[in-house]
Amino acid sequence: MADLGSGDGAAERASAKVSSMTLFGARTFWRPTSGRSFGLVVLGAAMWGTDPLFRSGLTTDIPASTIVLVEHLLPVAIVLPLVVRGLRRAWRTFEARDWLTLGVLGVGSSALATVLFTMSFAIAFAHHSATTPVLLQQIQPLIAIAAAWLLLRERPRLLFVPFLVAGLVGAYLVAFAHPTEIGALEWESALLAVGAATLWGLGTVLGRRLSAKVPFGELTALRLVVGLVAAAAMAISRNEVWPLAHLDAKTVLALVALALVPGLFSLLVYYRGLRGTPASAATLGELGFPLTALIIGFVALHDSLSLTQWAGAALLTATITVMGTTRPQGTPTGVQVPAMVPASAP
Repeated sequence: MADLGSGDGAAERASAKVSSMTLFGARTFWRPTSGRSFGLVVLGAAMWGTDPLFRSGLTTDIPASTIVLVEHLLPVAIVLPLVVRGLRRAWRTFEARDWLTLGVLGVGSSALATVLFTMSFAIAFAHHSATTPVLLQQIQPLIAIAAAWLLLRERPRLLFVPFLVAGLVGAYLVAFAHPTEIGALEWESALLAVGAATLWGLGTVLGRRLSAKVPFGELTALRLVVGLVAAAAMAISRNEVWPLAHLDAKTVLALVALALVPGLFSLLVYYRGLRGTPASAATLGELGFPLTALIIGFVALHDSLSLTQWAGAALLTATITVMGTTRPQGTPTGVQVPAMVPASAP
């Protein structure tokens, strides 16, 4: 797997082993990391950051599980052909662990994480702190890097440590207006947000693992359809299947925008970039998420920011900029990608 900061000799040794590697039980080749791929990861994350703009008008009237159900239902209807192709490809190529990975990705990182985030957002929005749950998502680097080390065997060099530290410090500063004085309601919202961040951080790595076996469009569709089943089960079990037919046009429009902009479209852009970006670097690219949300919270939702929050935002911006322009020594590599089996193959 990718090794940030590896030298030319390491790259040559890795290339020499390609013919004998069977990481996914298939012939593999190297796909290089590119600045364009990293840029797509940042763009996809920034589209996630528009979430508060649409979710803020929904959480006061609609249960969290119902919102998440609609977030999955509409995109699945749009990408239904990709669902069929993805299922056919997965049926032929997936091993048991791949199905388990997809299940965790769809149920945990798609449905459950979004429900937890929506519950956290509802609490924070009611207390005029809508950006807090969003900004707390930046514990994701710690979780994703640990998971990438354990699951993908990505070993980041010391070059990566300063980026990680800067990202975590910046995230903490922007999360709370008064970092040393945090109330009970803030903690309640924070714990829900941390749960969502944990599942999303794991999803970064799991999505990268499956993206080596399934095209990004089909992977997005599979993640959404599994998430849809899980979201429906949660809504029914909580007796929160909301009568959507009774919603007004403005609310319906907000639900549609929420499902498409920070939902389907952001996933498509993100997974396209993820195929050429190491999971550890992709996690830092996801800092575009809180930065966009911070701007929206200040401009559209009129959240007030303290000096420490502005300092944190500046630190996060610098982290993304430096990460995008700093290249490791040698030839960087992305995920090993197996030769794709056509979806129409018998």
